[in-house]
Amino acid sequence: MSTEEFADDTEATPEPEVLVEETGGDEVIGEPVSVEELLVTLEAVTAERNQHLDDLQRVSAEFSNFRKQVEKRQVEQVAQAGARVAEALLPVLDACDAALQQGVDGIEPIVGFLRSELERSGLETIAESDAPFDPSRHEAAMSEPGEDEHDGPRVIEVLRTGYAWNGRVLRAAMVKVRG
Repeated sequence: MSTEEFADDTEATPEPEVLVEETGGDEVIGEPVSVEELLVTLEAVTAERNQHLDDLQRVSAEFSNFRKQVEKRQVEQVAQAGARVAEALLPVLDACDAALQQGVDGIEPIVGFLRSELERSGLETIAESDAPFDPSRHEAAMSEPGEDEHDGPRVIEVLRTGYAWNGRVLRAAMVKVRG
């Protein structure tokens, strides 16, 4: 048999039909189904599976993003709550500073402990003299002319201490500026 005859033989053989049985109540219905029909059904089922898989991946990604946003909001809320507590304690720190300036005895350990605990939690004191003036951290209450205008204004005296909480300014320092 030559290859041409063999090729003709394969084309001539009919495709087998598969008997698919479906139950519809009490009786069994048998319908012959061709391989093409099975392949079409398989492709449809595969496409539907892929669609469900895509939906699952999208929903999983959305849920992951939602969880990250919720965690970020919770961290921000905790930081804001700490900032509110620190801001409420600023008048206490001011009163302690005023008591120290007036020479009240026995206040130093209390002030030191309060300040160190707040600083450990994120409080930063803004009270540097001879620093460049930063309008986001300083409030200029007084000003005097300077000799060298090229450096820009500089803080020469802190009139009221300022505070920041984890990098966010709670209260700007009131300062005297030169330049």
